[in-house]
Amino acid sequence: MSQSLSKLDDHPLAMDAIQDAAEALLGVVACTPLLENPDTNEELGGRLLIKCEQVQRTGAFKIRGAYNRLRLMDWSEKKRGVISYSSGNHALGLAVAARLTGSSAMIVMPSDAPGSKIKGVKALGAQVATYDRDTENYNEVVERLSEETGRIVVPPSGDVRVLAGTGTAALEMLQQAEAQDTELDAVLVPCGSGGLTAATAFVMHELSPATQVYAVEPDLFDDTRRSLEAGERVANPVGLRTICDAIMTPTPNEYTFEINRRLLAGGLVASDDDVLTAMRFAFAKFKMVIEPGAAVGLAAVLNGQIDIRGRTIGVFITGGNIDATRYSEFLNG
Repeated sequence: MSQSLSKLDDHPLAMDAIQDAAEALLGVVACTPLLENPDTNEELGGRLLIKCEQVQRTGAFKIRGAYNRLRLMDWSEKKRGVISYSSGNHALGLAVAARLTGSSAMIVMPSDAPGSKIKGVKALGAQVATYDRDTENYNEVVERLSEETGRIVVPPSGDVRVLAGTGTAALEMLQQAEAQDTELDAVLVPCGSGGLTAATAFVMHELSPATQVYAVEPDLFDDTRRSLEAGERVANPVGLRTICDAIMTPTPNEYTFEINRRLLAGGLVASDDDVLTAMRFAFAKFKMVIEPGAAVGLAAVLNGQIDIRGRTIGVFITGGNIDATRYSEFLNG
């Protein structure tokens, strides 16, 4: 394997760092199941393997990267505390990671984030500052508050230590598939800022190069797909909305896009209606409660964006943090 792909030039993500994170996370996070339903496979004409990060601690995969970053801080850094931006899942993970490592967290959240997520972050002891996603740039808000408070910025994905922790989910998926004597033809990853997507693409490139990895996004927020086609980062239009609040990002992260640009097989999309169908499918076939943004990968299988017939496809379900009333409304149409 070439040095440039292994180290990604200026982005030194390495399997050693992911494997080290996996050891450090033992007993801190859950080893989430990789589920399969024979009846569903027969219906689809292929094998569907679902990685269930919605049952992870804090209800999403994000704690993996957040904890790995904070555990590597020294005492003086932990004392300063951390700050980040998030619509909910990274916020929850960072709040718990800060508590576990003796630090503190401040989260910059969009003002239209689900109230249950904002309340959940506060309940875990983190401070919350809000911003308007249509008129303010979250990076600028975080930078200003970081300068004012002295807190260390821990982005959801644009940090190699966060990415190494995130990559443990992909490593787990691959090991679980191998334990079942199964080779993954493709893996579909819900994509917001692109961290789990990039980490998964890297792990598969290093350990299972025949496995294709696809980013999956809401069709109104398919900035990664369009950026892959353009060969450079392009932004989403301002003012649009989707039920997939967890992955409503304005533009691909610079750090993760460079990895995704090199290693992804492509980008897929799912409409809000496709996502609702996938949420209902997951509940009916697997008894899963999942949030909309976490369902886009499954939606891409069900809407035919990728052909599963005669193939084995792994799908990440990335989170299950959704208000019960809202979930009931979605489930019942």
